[in-house]
Amino acid sequence: MNSLTNTDFHFEGQKSVYHGKVRDVYDINDDLMVMVATDRISAFDVILPKGIPFKGQVLNQIAAKFLDATTDICPNWKLATPDPQVTVGLKCEGFRVEMIIRGILTGSAWRDYRNGCREICGVRLPEGMRENERFPEPIITPTTKADEGHDLNISKEEIIAQGIVSAEDYAKMEDYTRKLFARGQEIAARQGLILVDTKYEFGKRDGEVYLIDEIHTPDSSRYFYAEGYEEKFEKGEPQRQLSKEFVRQWLIEHDFMNEPGQVMPEITDEYAASVSERYIELYENIIGEKFDRSVETSDIPARIEKNVSEYLKDYSRSASGNQK
Repeated sequence: MNSLTNTDFHFEGQKSVYHGKVRDVYDINDDLMVMVATDRISAFDVILPKGIPFKGQVLNQIAAKFLDATTDICPNWKLATPDPQVTVGLKCEGFRVEMIIRGILTGSAWRDYRNGCREICGVRLPEGMRENERFPEPIITPTTKADEGHDLNISKEEIIAQGIVSAEDYAKMEDYTRKLFARGQEIAARQGLILVDTKYEFGKRDGEVYLIDEIHTPDSSRYFYAEGYEEKFEKGEPQRQLSKEFVRQWLIEHDFMNEPGQVMPEITDEYAASVSERYIELYENIIGEKFDRSVETSDIPARIEKNVSEYLKDYSRSASGNQK
């Protein structure tokens, strides 16, 4: 199975390209963004040395469906998905903040709580909570976006005081975050899932706040299976979850957490294929539809270049026609 781990496209009107951990983003005429979801996979802030077949398609198509399902809540950047691994959308000036919202005490928040922390990002936490317990109501724990390394926790008050985001824009982002999360929880519940926590990114265009990037994918969100949640919580047992946590656990079992002196374990073709199957399982559980594996994968870069170039030509013709 082929996978896409690197891109080097030269689209008409291309101004620049940003290579992220997982996505490569192409700026077209300072107006559009072509976001390519590669098959790279990262964990512990490092990119694993082998791509995961179909991973980019899984993430791109989940995000596209949730972006389409939330347009009544807030405007978003998406215009089209001309290729299974590509979303084209409006270029926005991104805020340097990620809006993380949590419905259940788990993950890093639980580890901090267990160690005595009772305040996260300026939010006071109740005493006596247990791992995987629901918060009385979802809490927002934003982080500042770092160019390298870990993002840093920050409070709403610090964000506004430091001028990172204006009070007016932050209030809108906060409102959108709560409404998007509630919608995500409703959709997840119909699939027998619990949307535990997630992150949203926002940007601004023509004075308006837009939802940008991905939404509700297993790379940006954590899901629990609803069936058995209460029973496992009462017994203090680990929850069955849908996220890429299983990759982190595999690395931990192979003595790798990206700490000094540790060596990345070998990613065999067999293991990459097993991770691919898990991502496809994630897609089918989250979306409730059969995943389409029939996409042409013999030459993924050529397929993407053809599909995106055709879309950009059509978009340019349409824009020119509207100006006449």
